[in-house]
Amino acid sequence: MRVLVKPDSQRLYSIKLAYVVSSSAVFVNGRLVGSSGKPAENIDQNIARNVPYTATFTTDKSELDIVVQVANYDHLRRGGINTSIKFGNEQAIERDRWLSICLQVIVCTVLGMHAIYVGILYIIGTRQKALLSFLVLILFTLLMTLIDDDRLLLHWLPIDYPWSIKLTYLAIIGVAAFLMHFAKNLLVSPRRFDVFYWFFWICAISAAVILFTSAKLTTVLASFYFGLTLIASIILLVLSIRTAITVDEDAIFITLGISSILTNVIGGFIKGIFWPDIGYYPIDLIVAFLMFASYWFKRYFRFSTRTAELASQLQAADKMKDIFLANTSHELRNPLHGMINIAQTVLDDSTNQHSEKGKANLELLIAVGKRMSYLLNDLLDMTRLKENGIRLHVRPLNIQSVTNGVADMMRFMLQGKSIRLINSIPDNFPAIVADENRFTQILFNLLHNAVKYTHEGSVTLQATKESGMAIISVIDTGIGMDEETRKRIFLPYEQGRNDVTLGGIGLGLSIVKQLVELHGGTIEVYAEPDKGSHFRFSIPMAQESDQSTATSIHLAEQMAQREISVTAPLSSNDAQLDGRLNIPEDRLAILAVDDDPVNLQILRNILSTEEYEIITATSGKEALSMLEQREWDLVITDVMMPNISGYELTRLIRERYSLSELPVLILTARSQVDDIHTGFLSGANDYVAKPVDAQELRSRVQALTGMKQSARERLRMEAAWLQAQIQPHFLFNTLNAITAFKLIDSDRMSELLEALSDFLQASFDFSNSRRFVPLSREIDLVRSYLYIEKVRFEDRLEIVWDIDENLELQIPPLSIQPLVENAIRHGALKRLRGGTVRIQITDLGNRAEIAVSDDGVGMDENTLRHLFDTNRQRKSGIGLLNTHRRLQQIYGKGLQVQSKPDQGTKVSFTVSK
Repeated sequence: MRVLVKPDSQRLYSIKLAYVVSSSAVFVNGRLVGSSGKPAENIDQNIARNVPYTATFTTDKSELDIVVQVANYDHLRRGGINTSIKFGNEQAIERDRWLSICLQVIVCTVLGMHAIYVGILYIIGTRQKALLSFLVLILFTLLMTLIDDDRLLLHWLPIDYPWSIKLTYLAIIGVAAFLMHFAKNLLVSPRRFDVFYWFFWICAISAAVILFTSAKLTTVLASFYFGLTLIASIILLVLSIRTAITVDEDAIFITLGISSILTNVIGGFIKGIFWPDIGYYPIDLIVAFLMFASYWFKRYFRFSTRTAELASQLQAADKMKDIFLANTSHELRNPLHGMINIAQTVLDDSTNQHSEKGKANLELLIAVGKRMSYLLNDLLDMTRLKENGIRLHVRPLNIQSVTNGVADMMRFMLQGKSIRLINSIPDNFPAIVADENRFTQILFNLLHNAVKYTHEGSVTLQATKESGMAIISVIDTGIGMDEETRKRIFLPYEQGRNDVTLGGIGLGLSIVKQLVELHGGTIEVYAEPDKGSHFRFSIPMAQESDQSTATSIHLAEQMAQREISVTAPLSSNDAQLDGRLNIPEDRLAILAVDDDPVNLQILRNILSTEEYEIITATSGKEALSMLEQREWDLVITDVMMPNISGYELTRLIRERYSLSELPVLILTARSQVDDIHTGFLSGANDYVAKPVDAQELRSRVQALTGMKQSARERLRMEAAWLQAQIQPHFLFNTLNAITAFKLIDSDRMSELLEALSDFLQASFDFSNSRRFVPLSREIDLVRSYLYIEKVRFEDRLEIVWDIDENLELQIPPLSIQPLVENAIRHGALKRLRGGTVRIQITDLGNRAEIAVSDDGVGMDENTLRHLFDTNRQRKSGIGLLNTHRRLQQIYGKGLQVQSKPDQGTKVSFTVSK
């Protein structure tokens, strides 16, 4: 080819050969400027190589003589120049060349990024087959891109012509085969498609085998496989549309991807035959893999959303599981404790004659019940720990008192076992900083575990100091554990090799670990099978200032206990020689009950004001004795006390006083629903959880004492109101008697009028609403009443007075007159002949007994037993109930009634001077 140009030695010209089969060389004005392979006249001298290249040159002549030499001995179907040769200035040719190369590099970069993230997803993800198919599909597409058009791979690697042909067709086969495999894993296909699928793969494998054994057949084979791939692409397109419509709407992305690949295949076929000079077109291939990637991302986001929903559901289910366990534990505890208590009652009942076997069975039943109770407690604690529901109340703590107490708690488990429980912790071991209740729980669980798995030998408690931490060890000579068990022993619901036979659900040690870590310590275990176990945990030690505080508290507790042991007998003495119950009337009396003197001192500090007077008792028995000595405005009691618990004390108080007559405030270290429920069932008015908040305690005490004051005032006003309601028949009969005396005895009429006037004046007197009145005033009221009754009934009624006229007492108003009225109406006058009423006041030193007796009809046992029931109160008259309740509030003891049928009745009460 000759080209005429303007002579210019500075001007650069370029010529670009894109696709020449199968070797070529370019000569300009007889000079070789570029080549691909080495064309020759015979096959032996020919070197085949088909790589696009560009030749650049200059000339100072006006004519260019361009010669392209081509040789082909390798390609069976076609050879020579298959695409146009581009000629022009160097800048234009380079622009065209680099545009094509850049587009191919962009496609390769996109495919490479897809390959990287798909490979990462496959490695770290669920390793789905579709992911692996997609990865291989990308790699084959990348190979196809690098070995087609500008054949970048052939520029980078020394690949000869036969292998370049094989790699080209291998890339086409690989893309088709793995596109088929990828789509089959994701699309819904009919059964008959499987036949085509396996036929396709058999063809692909056969083509690959033939490809590597005989390069001569590659063109024919490629044509056949190209047609098969075209058919497969159409089938996959139909399947993807069907899947998108019927099953998975996200399959529309696969439809678009397959459509893009189908477009690329058809476009490449048309380009190769009709428009070979068209440059590289990357859009359809990029779109195809973007659609596939979109499908994966959409699927990933859908799975992520679904996973989040499932995780939320799982968390809700786990929460429901914890709630179920907690609720079940709560529901099981009450009947379980009821069964244990019933079994213990039957076992302790001396009237029942048990055989040895029956007794052993009851003891076994109680032991199994207690074990179940421990399991329920563990379930509750595990739930609280998971919900961060446990808050530690740490303080300097002397470890000796806790370990001794826990060791005593474990004694019952040692029955029937030849085990020695050894406490080797010295008495002078420094204080630690811990929550007493939780530290007790840690020790109890570890000792319980040690005793459980030790059949003979010893369980030893030790403590040492190490880097500001107290290291506490529980060492046993039991069955030990293997390495596998040791690694998982602190996991929830994990059990050792013998847990199946010895019981347990694997929560105790897990709870111990979490409680130790809450204290800022660590726990570890050393064990060997059949050689015992050594549990070792750390707890922070108190600082020097805290050490002295703990020592002071310990000494104060010891001194307080000694003082209590000396003064306790005085608290049950009726005389109260220590004078603790002499409380001014203007102050509210509060009885505080706790076996810990430190807690009592805290209560004194919080409530010691001008309004309250705090009297303390260190046991339920002492508190019950004090209740009888005076009127109390409030009882504050701890729950955990020896002999009589706070619940039992409250129940006994409720047998004597109503909720309004004597409020009870329970102090409890536990504030769970079942504890509060039990407190209210026992009769408590309110509760305060430990550690006590001062403001909360004052508010609750103020509310309860205010309620008591209101109830007291109500009873007083009720008594005054009832006394003011003079019975009509009493007044009518008295007026009739006055009228009769007017005609026969005017002097007696005057005396009767005076007595009625005194009685009415006393009945309507405002002082009846006071707390106390002088004894003389009450006696005057009774005398007026008795004079009227004596006038009315004459010989049927005899009155005997046995009182000390010089005795000075302050008694509740309207406390004697109702007794006298009751003795006359329901005692003496119930007999036809009448009877005698005796009013007796006896001096007992610091007290006085007031008694009203009659020789009337009396009462039987049933009437006497229900005498003070609320539903027996009459609508008219005062009755005994109001008087009984007022006396009970003030003195802690109400009316005492003695009666027998046909022998009369005696009603008495005791007042303080």
